[in-house]
Amino acid sequence: MAWIRAAALVAASVVAVAAHAQWPSPPEIAARNYLLLDVTANQVLAAKDIDAPVEQASLTKLMTAYIVFDALRARKITLEQTLPVSERAWKMPGSRMFIDPKMQVPVDDLLRGVIVQSGNDATVALAEGVGGSVEHFVQLMNNQAKALGMNNTQYMNPEGLTTPGHLTTARDLATLATSLMREFPEYMHYYSTKEYRYPGTPAANSSNRNLLLFRDPTVDGLKTGYTEAAGYCLVSTAQREVPNMGNRRLLSIVLGAASENARANESQKLLNWGYTAFDSVKLFDAGQPMETPQLWKGAQDTAKIGSHSAVYLTLPAGMAGQVRTVIERADPLMAPLQLDQSVGMLKVSVGDQLLKEVPVVALETVEEAGFFGRMWDSMRLWIK
Repeated sequence: MAWIRAAALVAASVVAVAAHAQWPSPPEIAARNYLLLDVTANQVLAAKDIDAPVEQASLTKLMTAYIVFDALRARKITLEQTLPVSERAWKMPGSRMFIDPKMQVPVDDLLRGVIVQSGNDATVALAEGVGGSVEHFVQLMNNQAKALGMNNTQYMNPEGLTTPGHLTTARDLATLATSLMREFPEYMHYYSTKEYRYPGTPAANSSNRNLLLFRDPTVDGLKTGYTEAAGYCLVSTAQREVPNMGNRRLLSIVLGAASENARANESQKLLNWGYTAFDSVKLFDAGQPMETPQLWKGAQDTAKIGSHSAVYLTLPAGMAGQVRTVIERADPLMAPLQLDQSVGMLKVSVGDQLLKEVPVVALETVEEAGFFGRMWDSMRLWIK
């Protein structure tokens, strides 16, 4: 399963393309809140109440997994390491992996219990194993939320059971989901696992609750959630191959649907609409010079500027010929110039509608010219 390594998404400054007058209206979605994000192009395609506070339910476990993946990468724990099952974990209500205090369970299996079975018992076992206590683990979750810019999220527990103050937003969930995919591609196979059961536990508890994994072969994650207060929720993602571009990833967030089947149907509706109503184009390859402007007082006369990430644009089908790109930068451009130094902003528009802004940086280091070279350019600039 291939996961793209995209920039962090869904900041407040991202231009929602749905604001354009010519943009197609999204389908009717039977959910309290929803968001459709083109991860590849970093564009919001459809949104409803994405900054409204909502109960998190088991979508909480996206952050739980993030903290565990981070601990694995830092080698604080290993996948093969076994963790005990405390009385607290064993007695957790709600969705369960059905582990008990007689067991020592590998981290790998606990992750599957959290992600595939949405087990609250497995979640608490991991939280205690990684954080030392559930309370300290929750502190780690909140610290990471702040670091990711999830400004409207607060965690009160690692599993998602209804607790006062345990809230998030659709926008923050999109930030978390895209960060999870970008930073931990080596662990994303857990989210596409359809069936899992730990030896000795009930076979009837083995199916992943994300019904889209069984319906759409392009869907490869991520997480379901349900409580009476939250309703039925699903953060789903799909990746489909697009001609002349490669793989294109979309992320759908549907919150507060009426049933397990409804959250899957509404998510599928959003994903299909995103792929059929819009086209994606690659404007620039990663590292491709967008311009080679004149450089003054430098050891060379020009400098390559662009972005280290590929620049994609998503827009309604048939509108690709209307795209206009402009780089706004300081002129004259002066040496010395350091690699990755900010030099301007790429602005991408259709008509008078600004769709995307991408920072433009120096793609190379250019030292200053010698004394006489600098003096000569000073004279030329004065005459200019």
